[in-house]
Amino acid sequence: MILNPVRHITIDAHDPHALARFWLAVTGYLPDEEPDDDEVLITAPQPGAPGLLFIRVGDVKAGKNRVHLDIQPPEGTRDETVQRLLALGATVYEDHRTPEGLGWVTMRDPEGNEFCVERSAGERGLPTS
Repeated sequence: MILNPVRHITIDAHDPHALARFWLAVTGYLPDEEPDDDEVLITAPQPGAPGLLFIRVGDVKAGKNRVHLDIQPPEGTRDETVQRLLALGATVYEDHRTPEGLGWVTMRDPEGNEFCVERSAGERGLPTS
């Protein structure tokens, strides 16, 4: 059987450099950009994880994303991560947190692409190493 690993997740952007900088701050990925290029790739520090490729497009995002990223904080809490991402320019789109502390927050990046912030491994009672 031949496996086809995901090499990149591609995101259309009006300003690929600005959007890549936002996602660098979100993910801790590594930059790989040329200032005049219409494509910006950021790569994961872990081998085998897909990169995020931002490509300049002229059209406007229309409707809900059919694919989105789920972010799980490696440390701290979901709510601390939501606050950090708000400070970076994200917005809350839908809040699915429950009074018991479960749930997730659907956010939008600075160009309106949806992503979710889940509870951290620690909040789930899982090992954090």
